[in-house]
Amino acid sequence: MHDIPLLINITLALVVAFIGGAMARKMGLPSIVGYLLAGILIGPFTPGFVGDIQTIQQLAEMGVIFLMFGVGLHFSFGDLWRVRDIAVPGTLLQMFFSTLLGFGLGQTWGWSLAASLELGVIISVASTVVLLRGLMDHSLLNTSHGQAAVGMVVMQDILSVIILVLMPTLASSGSMDWQNLAFTLFKAVAFAAIMFFAGVRFIPWLLERVAHTRSRELFVLAVLAITLGTAMAASKFFGVSLALGAFVAGAIISQSHLSHQVGADVFAFREAFSVLFFVSIGMLVNPIFLWANLGQVVSLTLVVILGKALIVILLGLLFPRPARTFLVIAIGLSQIGEFSFILGQGGLNLGMITSNQYSLILAAALISITLNPFMYRLLPILEKNLQKIPFFWKQLEANIPIPEIKDEKLQQHAVVIGYGRVGKHLVDVLESLSIPLLVIESDAECIERLNQKRIPTLYGDAGNSEVIQHAHLDTASILVVTVPDETTAFMVVTAAKDINPDLPIIARAATEKGIRTLTNLGASHIILPELEGGLEVINHTLINLGFPLHEVYQYTEAVRHDEYGMTINSEAELRSLHDLMAAMKGLEIIWMEVGKSSFLVGKSLQEANLRAQTGASVVALIRNKKLIANPKSNTVFEPGDRIGFIGEMEQLEAVQSLILQT
Repeated sequence: MHDIPLLINITLALVVAFIGGAMARKMGLPSIVGYLLAGILIGPFTPGFVGDIQTIQQLAEMGVIFLMFGVGLHFSFGDLWRVRDIAVPGTLLQMFFSTLLGFGLGQTWGWSLAASLELGVIISVASTVVLLRGLMDHSLLNTSHGQAAVGMVVMQDILSVIILVLMPTLASSGSMDWQNLAFTLFKAVAFAAIMFFAGVRFIPWLLERVAHTRSRELFVLAVLAITLGTAMAASKFFGVSLALGAFVAGAIISQSHLSHQVGADVFAFREAFSVLFFVSIGMLVNPIFLWANLGQVVSLTLVVILGKALIVILLGLLFPRPARTFLVIAIGLSQIGEFSFILGQGGLNLGMITSNQYSLILAAALISITLNPFMYRLLPILEKNLQKIPFFWKQLEANIPIPEIKDEKLQQHAVVIGYGRVGKHLVDVLESLSIPLLVIESDAECIERLNQKRIPTLYGDAGNSEVIQHAHLDTASILVVTVPDETTAFMVVTAAKDINPDLPIIARAATEKGIRTLTNLGASHIILPELEGGLEVINHTLINLGFPLHEVYQYTEAVRHDEYGMTINSEAELRSLHDLMAAMKGLEIIWMEVGKSSFLVGKSLQEANLRAQTGASVVALIRNKKLIANPKSNTVFEPGDRIGFIGEMEQLEAVQSLILQT
């Protein structure tokens, strides 16, 4: 049998990673946890089969390259720019204070200056993968709070790339050698400049030419060659890290219209080699050392989870954002992940930290990633407890500007909560009707657009009663809650009813349980988008099948008014559906097109007098692909019109014969 250690190690690593990842997902944990535990299982510090760590780490370098390529491919300056007010200064401050915290902890343990600094830098960054998964699982990704968190973690990625560039210089000199540091930065900038001025023209052009060959294999090979070639060129010719080269390659390809196809083709390679990277990281963990130093493991984990979260919450005192934004960011960033591993691996290779010190960092990463999904459940509890500290909570919310709105402009006005897709349409309609209104929104960009249109606004989280108290609900004519988050809707409706018990409230629900809760809280009308979409489908389907319009309308209204039941089980619905079917007995609907030579052309519905001649009634008219229900008597027929007639079979045959004869 051939000696194939490489294949054996790859197979072993992938098999145990699959088992570990599947078990982690089964328990509701990020897959990374399973991959790290799999690495520990086949590592040199645990009994049983021991993988070749050198072989797997070489393959893991590919994982670093593809991870960084993916970061560059999905990097968006536009997303970062939208939350620049918090992402740039907030990230700089958060990383600075987190680094100081880690540095101080390292010094307390007697670590060297380089190791303490490396520890601080490593714990200052969070896992983008874990953050995005947590935000998605808790429906926070598309909120202003989630977007701010994503902006900060993207900024962390940029700063981490810069740190990776500077690490070899700092490690080799042992002190701040400004000349060497400047030269390193010059080489990195030169590489980036060449790539963005020359590569941005050549690489997309090359991919375009390869795409025209219609060969999927050549396209995949081209992407792999560009990724690995750019990374190697960055390292060999410019002396910068493989990670920076891969990041720049991804950022350049992201500007091509083929970037989505590139992402799809590279996805499998990135995931496979990234798994090997996480397994190789787990293989470095020494469980015996961690058990012997359990106190240090716990201390570092508390610094990562609680220390970083506290820093972010305190930063909320400096920025004009709702308190909830910083609570979401604090929870999302209270972990360390893939960039921490990359930075730690670099520090280990450069001799800045030892393998035992790296084991402590990996243990803290493993625990923080494991606990992070559960921390989101603490968000409402954390918010309520902080509100019990009035002086701190008011200070946390004090930076939210509440504009002075003249009372005379807010009489019998409509208050709209949320300026998303639904809220925007509603505001546009109310504005066109010259109805006085006030919008409460927590997205700064939306506030800017509303201010440009001179629409009164309040900036803040609508679920915060401090903000809603400024909406003059006591003189409002109606309150419309368009936000998709049910928790916010519950809090808004509760607060609004306390202020004005007689205020009509229209609220948006996301679940059947939410409908009942909002009803109990006092909402006048509740909208469930999924149900409304389903009723619209039913409506058009039945009409196209020939059912009478008024009967279809009666049925859909019966569904709506039966407390938004999700199935046909109420007496009102069943009766309506029964009447709908009974109404079809003996009646038919036909559609006929008006030809150019038809006697109907140029005549009005009244002049044609079709009902008197045949007994059939005109119920609809389709003109230019638009349906006109119950056309008026003065409607003039035109060539190409499709007329809908309803009546008994004999009546429809008569009208059909009349029209076809002319």
